[in-house]
Amino acid sequence: MIVPISLENTQNIQYHVVIDTLPVLTFDRKVTIVTNPTVSALHLEKLLQKIVCSELHIVTVPDGEAYKTLATVEMILNELFSHKLDRKSLLIAFGGGVIGDMTGFTASLYQRGIGFIQIPTTLLSQVDASVGGKTGVNNQFGKNLIGAFYQPEAVYIDIDFLKTLPKREFSAGIAEIVKMAVMFDKAYFDFLMEANLSNKESLEKVIQRSVELKAEVVNLDEKESGIRAVLNYGHTFGHVVENETHYKTYLHGEAVAIGMVMANALAFELGLITQEEVETVKALLVKYDLPTDYLIHDVDAFYDKFFLDKKSANNKIKFILPHHIGGHVMESNIDALVIKKVLASFSLNSFDSARELA
Repeated sequence: MIVPISLENTQNIQYHVVIDTLPVLTFDRKVTIVTNPTVSALHLEKLLQKIVCSELHIVTVPDGEAYKTLATVEMILNELFSHKLDRKSLLIAFGGGVIGDMTGFTASLYQRGIGFIQIPTTLLSQVDASVGGKTGVNNQFGKNLIGAFYQPEAVYIDIDFLKTLPKREFSAGIAEIVKMAVMFDKAYFDFLMEANLSNKESLEKVIQRSVELKAEVVNLDEKESGIRAVLNYGHTFGHVVENETHYKTYLHGEAVAIGMVMANALAFELGLITQEEVETVKALLVKYDLPTDYLIHDVDAFYDKFFLDKKSANNKIKFILPHHIGGHVMESNIDALVIKKVLASFSLNSFDSARELA
């Protein structure tokens, strides 16, 4: 299965997302694989059997969102310089979303830009992070605030890599799948409600549909000036959750799941979604063992962190909200009091009130 990415409206860049068994990849240039110890131990031997090139190097970086920093990117760059890579050289991002984001960003920086390909090994990176050219790192102010739009030369999605994926990581990837369905495709959402994703055929269908939806959006809007922002449903809230917990408590997909619950609460407050739909989305997240609760200790502090979001402008926060299931709206003029009212429903006082009622 091949899903084309065709960015004719911007840079006239075209590449393919290949969903199949990883083929033999032959390159007449220097290649550096960027990975982490976890993926390396599980899958590097398989990848090395598939790579043919003039010179091959491996850079292993620490595993985890906490290492998605400029310091790690500088470490990768230093390795590339030490191996004397040139502008024709290629990087291979071999891992999950953190590896993909950092490798792509490094590729955009090295000698003002060299090629890279994505070989994602987690469900989250296969259905979302590896497609579309978003690269970057985190800093103390928030997630992915330093980065670039930089497209890969190709993406190779091999479902067999998911066999060793921990259950929690698998569930985190499903959050991004739910995001796509709620925003764009009610029939797809209904399919997810009934699907058994431990079945390989069903999982392949889900990966294919998610990539197709992502490709359609990216083809229309590479630089996120319009509809691509819709892919951030759940992320505006989720990024604050990650920041508040120092990227150590929740996997990215878990934070997005919480973010979707919060976004749905705001959508309900604005009359965009029914209570039944709110509960239905929550039930789907629960089905796949995703967290749906979060305790906000300081509503004002949580609210202030929204302004570090990349979508905020002119002191206004752009919220991506569902318009029922299968539709979406972007709202930038929501009264702060309304937003804080919703946040307060996730606060300590709200939890105390709920316990008293119980």
